[in-house]
Amino acid sequence: MSRIPKSLNLATLLLLLASGVSILPISQPGIVPPVQAQTNETKKAEAERLYNEGMQLFQQGTAESYQQAITKWEQALPLWRNLGDQAQEALINLALGRVYDLLGFKPKALEYFNQALPIYQSLKDRKGEARLLNNIGAVYNALGEKQKALDYYQQALPLSRAVGDRAGEAITLNNIGGVYNALGEKQKALDYYQQALPLLRAVGNRAVEATTLNNIGAVYDDLGEKQKALDYYQQALPLRRAVGDRAGEAVTLNNIGRVYDALGEKQKALDYYQQALPLSRAVGDRAGEAVTLNNIGAVYDALGEKQKALDYYQQALPLSRAVGDRAGEATTLNNIGGVYDDLGEKQKALDYFQQALPLRRAVGDRSGEATTLNNIGRVYSALGEKQKALDYFQQALPIMRAVGDRSGEATTLSNIGAVYSALGEKQKALDYYQQALPLSRAVGDRAGEAVTLNNIGLVYNDLGEKQKALDYYQQALPLRRAVGDRAGEATTLNNIGAVYDDLGEKQKALDYYQQALPLRRAVGDRAGEATTLSNIGAVYDDLGEKQKALDYYQQALPLRRAVGDRAGEATTLSNIGAVYSALGEKQKALDYYQQALPLSRAVGDRAGEAITLDNIGYLLQQQNQPQLGIIFYKQSVNVYETLRGDIKGLPKELQQTYTETVANTYRRLADLLLQQDRILEAQRVLDLLKVQELDDYLRGVRGNTNTEQGVPKLPPEQKIDEGIEAILNKAVEIGQEISRLQERQKLNGKLTPSEEQRLAQLWKQQEQIVAEFNKFIESPEVLALINQLKPQTRSADLLNNLDNLIGLSDNLKKLQQNAVLIYPIIFDDRLEIILTTADSPPVRHTVKVSKKELNETIRAFREALQNPSLDAKKPAQQLYEWLIKPLENNLKTADAKTIIYAPDGQLRYIPLAALYDGKQWLIERYLVNNITAASLTDFNTKPEPKMQILAAAFVKGSYQFRHEGQDFRFNGLPFAGIEVDKLAQTVSPTTKYFDKDFNQTIIPLLDSYTVVHFATHAAFVVGTPEQSFVLFGDGTVVTLQTMKNWRFKNIDLIVLSACETGLGGNYGTGIEILGLGYRLQTAGARAVIASLWSVDDGGTQALMNAFYAALRTGKLSKAAALQQAQIALITSNNPTNEQRRGSIRIEPIEGVPSDVANRLSHPRYWAPFILIGNGL
Repeated sequence: MSRIPKSLNLATLLLLLASGVSILPISQPGIVPPVQAQTNETKKAEAERLYNEGMQLFQQGTAESYQQAITKWEQALPLWRNLGDQAQEALINLALGRVYDLLGFKPKALEYFNQALPIYQSLKDRKGEARLLNNIGAVYNALGEKQKALDYYQQALPLSRAVGDRAGEAITLNNIGGVYNALGEKQKALDYYQQALPLLRAVGNRAVEATTLNNIGAVYDDLGEKQKALDYYQQALPLRRAVGDRAGEAVTLNNIGRVYDALGEKQKALDYYQQALPLSRAVGDRAGEAVTLNNIGAVYDALGEKQKALDYYQQALPLSRAVGDRAGEATTLNNIGGVYDDLGEKQKALDYFQQALPLRRAVGDRSGEATTLNNIGRVYSALGEKQKALDYFQQALPIMRAVGDRSGEATTLSNIGAVYSALGEKQKALDYYQQALPLSRAVGDRAGEAVTLNNIGLVYNDLGEKQKALDYYQQALPLRRAVGDRAGEATTLNNIGAVYDDLGEKQKALDYYQQALPLRRAVGDRAGEATTLSNIGAVYDDLGEKQKALDYYQQALPLRRAVGDRAGEATTLSNIGAVYSALGEKQKALDYYQQALPLSRAVGDRAGEAITLDNIGYLLQQQNQPQLGIIFYKQSVNVYETLRGDIKGLPKELQQTYTETVANTYRRLADLLLQQDRILEAQRVLDLLKVQELDDYLRGVRGNTNTEQGVPKLPPEQKIDEGIEAILNKAVEIGQEISRLQERQKLNGKLTPSEEQRLAQLWKQQEQIVAEFNKFIESPEVLALINQLKPQTRSADLLNNLDNLIGLSDNLKKLQQNAVLIYPIIFDDRLEIILTTADSPPVRHTVKVSKKELNETIRAFREALQNPSLDAKKPAQQLYEWLIKPLENNLKTADAKTIIYAPDGQLRYIPLAALYDGKQWLIERYLVNNITAASLTDFNTKPEPKMQILAAAFVKGSYQFRHEGQDFRFNGLPFAGIEVDKLAQTVSPTTKYFDKDFNQTIIPLLDSYTVVHFATHAAFVVGTPEQSFVLFGDGTVVTLQTMKNWRFKNIDLIVLSACETGLGGNYGTGIEILGLGYRLQTAGARAVIASLWSVDDGGTQALMNAFYAALRTGKLSKAAALQQAQIALITSNNPTNEQRRGSIRIEPIEGVPSDVANRLSHPRYWAPFILIGNGL
């Protein structure tokens, strides 16, 4: 059953409206001295004419008129120079600088400003100098060089004060406030704005007073104090109206709209934007008009009306281009890209973002550049190209830092964290989120803080730490409420509901989902509404209230369709099918599954496709059609095999469903195959199940060329499959054409009559596909093929070719060690054991023991194994009766000497070697070699002839620490030092490292040795790879996840002699043990020996000494040497067993208590060690 998205609210940085820096105007010419000659008089008149014409063109405010103004003023400039009128020369330079600034040519603007500056200084015109310094500061501000901007503003401030220019002083204070605002230092910004305000009131400059009130409002807006922001904007509005500043009035109306927009009051926001729009048009402020059109587009965008949003953005674009506002053009391109991103048209989105990027660079808008880099990264992330996404985010990060945009820096860090989270690198994700959090807090960005807290909650949720996830969600919730972010509030409520859902607290989950639902409706978030409805349906489904579940799923379905969420539509259809199946309406269920399947295929949702195929297989199994059920289960498993390692690229709402469902699919298929006596296929499925379990645990386990083949299909299955594929492909084509027409309808508002007619035809054809599928599976041709698969009627040679595909028997023959392969599989009601030998077909034995009884016996056995005062033989014998006794005749016939063992579930917590037949321990009869999966184990590699050992031990000291939510305390192992010293005496050359020298610097050295021996604590616990670890001698914790990066070529064996599993009696499926073996094997080690429990009183040292003594002879394999060492301990306390000990003896170990030395034959001492991998 599909579950909720772990919604990642990563900010899309869409620039809507800058609060703006107040730039001082160009002054009109003052009084000029009398002219000395007619020539000069003529020149002056010409210069004045050119200046005034240029000013008129400038005031038209278009890109073309700006260019024409430049021409006029560049002609005027040499005339004023020839006249020697420095004041007018400075003024023209200032004018040219301003127009180049407005056109986005910032370096050219600086060139003219810098020509004007020494003139003002030589004229001692401090007022003019101050105004020019303000303009220079404004350019550097726009270029993102905030510190330079501050330097120029700080130079201007005392000049304005010195000449008593209170208006200039106020404007400079305002500008300084703007820089601090941009740097995220909101309080400093407020301080400067508040200093400016009384000055402006004193000089009666109501226009700039309005600007300052507007800027103060903007700060409060950024701080999330929306009501305060509104108060200041509302003070600014009548002032702007009073002074007739219609352009400024439009700006303030826009800002008020933005507040209501952020508060989720979209209609109010639209009202204010619609008031601003005619004002901008009336004053010919095409740049302001473009901004307002952008803002209106953004509201429609948020309301899901993407075509309307595009219409407004497309109106804004030519306006920005006409006035040469390349910054505004870039913003609009960015916004258009955002719409296409939301519509799933990722390539179009990229095209627009890529157009925006060079514009932002050209105008020196580094902050905007970083925003667009972020957006490009988000698209690549959504496309599954995580490395490309990281590249763009990493480009954005130093820019955000350089321009001092700490809020943007926090967003970028959060984006990087999200990528690492999706890649399964949860610790890295947390690191980035934890860097983002204090930044958001420092700048008072409560909205950003809430997003980051939400994302941290998601990581802990994925790690299974539900309480921690709740803690972070609960911190995010009041922040989202405080800033009026109702969409974010709904997301967090939804996530809290999901946690309670996972914890089984269904009523609490419902409460939170029900709180989220009206919020999602209020803000017009139809996609989110569909998700929450789906989640509520899932809770009622789990509670057994199927009709209620159906009602909610049926409400979600049209919403999924309306927003074009075809993957979500497929999920909902599949969920509806599952409800009908549970209600016994099998045909209805099948109809919905058949609608879901082509949709999942069409949108490339392979995980959803696999889940639906599994649902169909299960339904057919229930309908007593096992052969057809097997076909669909096989399709499902084979899709999962193509997905191996790619779950991290799936949408969040599918990941939990995926991991919960996938193992059950493999087990159901194996169960059904066993019931049909198709043992070899079942064994293949079990092998793939081990790989899948590893992938669920470790993430990114891709298997190999063997596993990529999936489960083979028998010839009749292949023919049925081809017929199903033909129908499915037809359905996919129909679905894709329907989708294209729906997309056109959404973008254009309607379809042409012929398109409407075609859409109706396609809907009818889609309905007919369901009937066609039902007709096909009931056809005589299919029934005849099914008959060929039934146990009663299938031919004897139908399964003969499978062994050639799987090749297990051949591999066993090549070993020449009389080896057999044992695969147990635990079902709720029974235990199935599959035995594969070199010379005969695989056989299965069914043992009537429930999973509950088996697990209870396993636990009793573990307890007895770890306590020398308890008798381990009774539970050991019971487990022998279940696991080995049914196979005794087969083992005898095969003359088995070696057991290759792939345990299932909690059987991984016990050593097979310690089973007891009533007379002997199993290890006394058979050599035992554990494997992760046959398909992942290479038995062809041979050990290096000469051993070179690196041995390290944690002997002295004590470490107490908290790791992944658990407290640990470990003391040094005195006998570990003796163990390593003895090993060095036994095998030469051996390099030793103790305590502080046993640290991570030895990792690069490991590949110089054939055997690596770590005598230290290790804990392999239920949970995630980050939670299981090896403790180095200096206190460093090395997790299974860290080991992912280890790469070796020469290591034959890694020994971990003090591992612990099942800590505190906490047993899972034993996947952490399987994960250890796999992780070290993929690092390059051919085999691993690890203990299932730690023995720190000398027993381990006795076994290890015996093991290395046997191994150094070069005559025994690793598995045989371990067997000899274990037998030596078993027989050590019985003088009559001298012959059974062979050549390996147990030597006394200094300091071992006599009560331990006298009990080494107890399995506590010899049984904990298992060998995983190629030990043969």
